Amino acid sequence: MTVNGKIEEMKESPSKGLANFFKELMAETHRITWPSKAGAKKATISVTVFSAIYIVIIAILDFGFDNLFKVIFK
Repeated sequence: MTVNGKIEEMKESPSKGLANFFKELMAETHRITWPSKAGAKKATISVTVFSAIYIVIIAILDFGFDNLFKVIFK
């Protein structure tokens, strides 16, 4: 921090800073609103479905490009 152009030195010891960090971390984790069981299931299913669709699209493109290169460089 600067006060009147001068830099103030840190007055706390590093161990107090680390302890304060973990205290604030615990306070933040208590404020988290966790999803319900149904919400977690919906999110898991949607991620799984979109991942499967992505895998199929990439597999089709890979197969197509592989065959294209085989035809070109034959």
